[in-house]
Amino acid sequence: MKIYTKTGDQGETSLFGGGRVSKSANRIEAYGTVDELNSILGLARSSTLTQKIDGMLHQIQQDLFVLGADLATPENAKVSIKRIELEHYLQLENWIDELEQDVEPLRFFILPGGSAGASTLHVARTVCRRAERRVITAKENDPISNDCLIYLNRLSDLLFVMSRYENSKSGISESKWKA
Repeated sequence: MKIYTKTGDQGETSLFGGGRVSKSANRIEAYGTVDELNSILGLARSSTLTQKIDGMLHQIQQDLFVLGADLATPENAKVSIKRIELEHYLQLENWIDELEQDVEPLRFFILPGGSAGASTLHVARTVCRRAERRVITAKENDPISNDCLIYLNRLSDLLFVMSRYENSKSGISESKWKA
C-alpha cells in the first residue's frame, strides 16, 4: 500500500465510515490537533523522563489514537470503533491523584519550564487545551461525544501535574509568577 493516495489533492479528506469534508473542517482541525498533541508526547518521551511518567504517556498516546478515531468517525457512521469513554478519563483522574501526592501543594502560579521533559509536557498541555477548544468548535455543528471534551480537559490537568512531578523528581525548583 502506498502512503500517498492523491485523494486529498483537492483539499478534501474522508471521514472514517464515509463522507468527504474539507481539510479545513472543524472536525478535521480537532483531530489534527489531537495528532499534533500525540507527536509532542512522543517528543516528551524522547527526553529523560521518570519511568512512571513515560509509562503513563505511552498509554495516553494509545488513547489519543482512540480519541482521533472517535473524532474522525461521525456518530451515525455504519462502522463500529472504540470510542473515548468514562474509563479513559477516570484513569487520568487516578493518575492526577497519584502524582499530586508526590509534589508540593500548589500555592502560586508557576512559569512553564524546568527540565527538558517537564518543559515539553508544558507545551503538550497548551496544545491539549487548543485541541479541547477545537473539539468545542467542532461540536457546534457536528454531534461529538462530550466524553472527548472531558478526556482532553482531564488530560491537560494531568500534563500540568506531570510537569510538576518531573521537575520535583529532577530536583528542579518551580519558578513563581510574580505579578
